[in-house]
Amino acid sequence: MSGDQSVYSDRFRLDGRRIVVLGAGLGMGRESAIAAQQLGASVFAVDLDEARAKATAEIVGGGYAAVDVTDRDAVLALADRVSQELGEVDGVIDVVGMAAWHPVDQTPADVRERMFALNYVQALHVLEAFTPKMTGGGTFAFVSSVSGVRGAQSHSAYGAAKAALIALVRSAAVELAPKGIRVNAVAPGVILTPRTQDSLFADPKFIAAQEASVPMGRFGETPDIAGALMFFTAAASAYVTGQNLIVDGGVDAKFPHLIKS
Repeated sequence: MSGDQSVYSDRFRLDGRRIVVLGAGLGMGRESAIAAQQLGASVFAVDLDEARAKATAEIVGGGYAAVDVTDRDAVLALADRVSQELGEVDGVIDVVGMAAWHPVDQTPADVRERMFALNYVQALHVLEAFTPKMTGGGTFAFVSSVSGVRGAQSHSAYGAAKAALIALVRSAAVELAPKGIRVNAVAPGVILTPRTQDSLFADPKFIAAQEASVPMGRFGETPDIAGALMFFTAAASAYVTGQNLIVDGGVDAKFPHLIKS
């Protein structure tokens, strides 16, 4: 009820919610699974790597599965299994994705196909499979990217795929709202994860240039993204759907030129 001060702490909780986390094996996915469990949810961890999915499940005390979410039939089977084990599904958090860096005129066809499969098509499979399992309403929270909002060097395929995901989020939000299902996305900037630390952050020059460009003066960390995903999953965002929240330390907000203070 509006004005009832006693409910606000509950609106950020996930007590009794049954949440599926896709890409839960490492980084933002594992952090999101831990966050959901700490907020009271029952968590089912999914990853392509079975050992990683199992490790996350052991941390959060839930079930797990190894699934290639680019395989439509595998995702449909996963949704059936989860609904049998958990009952009604209340929320899906999908952090699956991968970036590749190629000049726009030198992007191999297989890279383009892989970028769209991992960053867009799999989300279609997830929506198709889990929407019928949310008969009482629910939430989808995807991870997009700032590269799907602004241009980025050598990110034509990845950025286009993430832009397609953002468009999918908006359309699905409108279509599913009458069913009580909300669909949102979080667009990270540069985030410290095991994957980025093994690639981007192996270059000291890149680290210095990127960190200097962030108004908040630091790179993002996995809890920064998990927190945003929890907001979209919790009742605190009950009147929010079809949104793409940029979480980048203020980079998108600033004037692009360097200005001497």
